[in-house]
Parts: sequence; C-alpha cells; structure tokens
Amino acid sequence: MTLGSGLLEQYLGLPAGLSRYAGASLFPFAAFLVYLAKRENLSPPAVWTAIVLNALWTAASFLILLTGLVDPTELGYTFVIVQALGVAGFAGLEYLGLRKSAMAPVVTA
Repeated sequence: MTLGSGLLEQYLGLPAGLSRYAGASLFPFAAFLVYLAKRENLSPPAVWTAIVLNALWTAASFLILLTGLVDPTELGYTFVIVQALGVAGFAGLEYLGLRKSAMAPVVTA
C-alpha cells in the first residue's frame, strides 16, 4: 500500500495519500507483532494492545466508507471490506488466544 499507492488509486478509487499513510502505519504495528511473536510469555496488556489496534483499524475501515470521505470503486469497496473483516478475524483470534491462555493451568517445576 505504501509503495503501490498510485497504482492502487487507479483501481480502488482510494486516494494515494490515504493508502500511503495506511501502509506506512502498518510497519510499526508489524514490528510490534514480530516482537510479540518472539516472546516466550506474553503479558495480557500487550495482547490487548494488539486486539484494540486491530479493532480500531476495522472500525476506521468501515467508517471511511460510511462517511463518504472517499469515493472508492466497486473493487475499492471490496478491498476495504475484505481487509477489515480479515483484521477483525485476527482480533477475534487474538482474543480467543488470550482467553485460552488465561484458563490454562500454571505448571510449576
């Protein structure tokens, strides 16, 4: 999205600046997720941070369509909706993982 924002604008009807900004915002989030993935134990606040950020991305995705601030093509609507649902799915899986880990028995040596 960052590097191909001009091309995406042609097909999706989403402003190149929006795609560039959205894509650039994913780099620190991806770094955060890599950091979490390398940890042996995750703190609930760290997982909640990922869940909330994913929920905010999902909400912002739908709001951008509902407010009329952009005029996407049909493919653009599909792109935004599918990626928002995918991100919502990740948030749901993160939440389930957090709940499952909270219910896991603590094993001490």
